[in-house]
Amino acid sequence: MPIDSNILVVDDDPINVQIIANALFKTHRINVATTGLNALRITQEQMPDLILLDIGLPDISGYEVCKMLKRNSVTRHVPVVFITARDTDLDELHGLELGAIDYIRKPFSPALIRARVNNQLLLKHKTDQLEQLAMLDSLTAIPNRRNFEQELSKVWSVAQRKSREIAVALLDIDYFKQYNDHYGHAAGDRCLQLVAKTISASLHRPMDFVARYGGEEFVMILPDSTLDETIMVAEKVRENIENLNIRHEHPDIQGQLTVSIGVASTIPTQHKMDRHILEEADKNLYRAKKMGRNQLFQA
Repeated sequence: MPIDSNILVVDDDPINVQIIANALFKTHRINVATTGLNALRITQEQMPDLILLDIGLPDISGYEVCKMLKRNSVTRHVPVVFITARDTDLDELHGLELGAIDYIRKPFSPALIRARVNNQLLLKHKTDQLEQLAMLDSLTAIPNRRNFEQELSKVWSVAQRKSREIAVALLDIDYFKQYNDHYGHAAGDRCLQLVAKTISASLHRPMDFVARYGGEEFVMILPDSTLDETIMVAEKVRENIENLNIRHEHPDIQGQLTVSIGVASTIPTQHKMDRHILEEADKNLYRAKKMGRNQLFQA
């Protein structure tokens, strides 16, 4: 059972809040909101692990709060448990249909609150772990393409709102098919793992991001980075991979493993992500290949 979880209690009755706090404070962090609007604000700012939500609030009903939470892409995954004196099956059904995961009826039993809250937190913890695994490439253990798409969309929105530059670098291992054919798939897998590790180690800012784009392709996102700064990072990545000195002794190659990189950057002008930046990076990668490989190209 995950301990030290952040639980938001939404109830305007101090006695109810105290009962819940006494039941949970030894193992979890408790935050309190006495109105629906305040609960929405706190959820946006602090993203609790679970919300215990009363239905009868002084401004808007708990039902409306739940609806608004579930409509918001940022908060829709926060588990909501209704805590209420409304005790009919129709009330409970309505709450569950709105997206709540449980329904606890007043008067409270502290032992029951602890058990049901802990069960829901354990379920959330396991679900979060599965979601994290689903966002990683199983071979290289770095983010996968799905993860990259979500990250680029988030970074794009921030860059558009702040009028900041964003850059993407698309990287491809040169002659990787020939490497696989010559050394076998097990060696090819080890090569992909080493390249992924090297790219990750070459990125030093916390906001920089690398993912396996597919096959022997990798992609980097460099937020708030000028084209010149991105070129410096991409060139360092290229050099670091070349300096691994991985032999590539296919009869048609006779050298060492290298990569080609296409770079593109833009200042977003629209909130919705424009895939033109990816298309431009892909074109520039193709140009780097045409120009002889083991280099980068930017428009």
